[in-house]
Amino acid sequence: MTTPTHVVSAGADLFADAVAEQAVAVSRVDWRPPMAGTESDLAAVAGDPLRRDANERALAAMLGVTAHLVDVAPASEVLGLEEGQFLHAGPPIAWDRASGPLRGALMGGAALEGLVEDPEDAVALFEQGTAVSLEPCHHRRAVGPMAGVVTPSMWMFVLEDLATGARTHCSLNEGLGKVLRYGAYGPEVLTRLRWMREVLGPLLQRAVRATVGSSGPVDVTGILTQMLQMGDEAHNRNRAGTLMLLRDLAPAMVTSGADATFPGSDVADALRFIGGNDHFFLNLAMPACKLALDAARGIEGSTMVVAMARNGTDFGIQVAGTGDEWFTGPAQLADGLFLGDYGPDDANPDIGDSAITETAGIGGFAMATAPAIVRLVGGSVPDALATTRRMHEITLGENPRWSVPVLEFQGVPSGIDVSRVCRTGILPQINTGMAGKQAGVGQVGAGLVTPPAEIFPQALAALAARARGRR
Repeated sequence: MTTPTHVVSAGADLFADAVAEQAVAVSRVDWRPPMAGTESDLAAVAGDPLRRDANERALAAMLGVTAHLVDVAPASEVLGLEEGQFLHAGPPIAWDRASGPLRGALMGGAALEGLVEDPEDAVALFEQGTAVSLEPCHHRRAVGPMAGVVTPSMWMFVLEDLATGARTHCSLNEGLGKVLRYGAYGPEVLTRLRWMREVLGPLLQRAVRATVGSSGPVDVTGILTQMLQMGDEAHNRNRAGTLMLLRDLAPAMVTSGADATFPGSDVADALRFIGGNDHFFLNLAMPACKLALDAARGIEGSTMVVAMARNGTDFGIQVAGTGDEWFTGPAQLADGLFLGDYGPDDANPDIGDSAITETAGIGGFAMATAPAIVRLVGGSVPDALATTRRMHEITLGENPRWSVPVLEFQGVPSGIDVSRVCRTGILPQINTGMAGKQAGVGQVGAGLVTPPAEIFPQALAALAARARGRR
């Protein structure tokens, strides 16, 4: 018998180890059976004659979008929010199931809008539910980080795909720590939000409109391209992106901002706030990703995920080929690093629309571009590299615009495929902040998390049902 010169081993390592001990070269293939109970649905989806073309069109639609910052305006104007209407992150949820940080953000939002004087008094308001309503940001072409609460008077970034006129929106970023989006609602939180409403928002509006009228709108997609080359991954690390945005807007903030309405000290405060808030650009990265992914919505037969979002109780996904239907499961606790004396018992399950970045191929999918991120969310540099490589196994392609220098400028993995997730058992990797589970606490840490596994077989079953119905 001839001794083989090379062996390819799939599955358990027992055989591979035995061969390697005999000095035979072994290539180990990370193979595993599909998620339990998905075999029939996988076959139905694989046999769908629409799938291949639909996925090619969905991926091309997403990659073809460019996002530009065209305006900053109150949510009442650009989203049509009226008094008592609140937006939140994640799939739909009512007050009785809302998590601590979402409740805290809603309470603070009610006080900001003058519906109550003391945020604590807002509990009765939301329990009664007659004068208020809750709706996901995603349902209004918006996204919100963490709790994602948006009220009518909050100012929003407005992003547009200039080729189609499609728009998406996101609130302005408050910074880290005790902030509304992490569920804090103390006096310092409300004071900051009022300043953002009365000074920062109007100043940014003047600057953005002046920039649009002179040099043209800020190319947010272009900044994302550059920042991935500079050590950001655009979810939990946005330092380069924030500074590039400040570079583009600062001249217009100075020349168009300072007058009798806004003295030079206001402009200085605004510049200082943005420059000192490394996460400021996150609230532009998120709607840029949503703008791209929304272009793929409604493509019959496509298995591509177009949204991943969490409300602190539920984790939901939406898929290009299943319309606006949400597939949900319980939000998971992140595994990571904690601030101060906080620990796992203080953390709320995952929350926020910011996983839209991973859905588009950046954030946790692009950790290899930002090895320093492991100092915030945990893990190691090899883990970051391995994560980006692993995400290619569950995506339809890669984005040549957003590349990873350390991986020979390979494009980031893009277009999460429900069928590939179910076939491999590999779940999307998300890096995230952690909010305290008690309303009012704020941020307690940051870490890594994956969606609940069961939501992907749910989506696959819906796709399979549609495929069978077309036969």
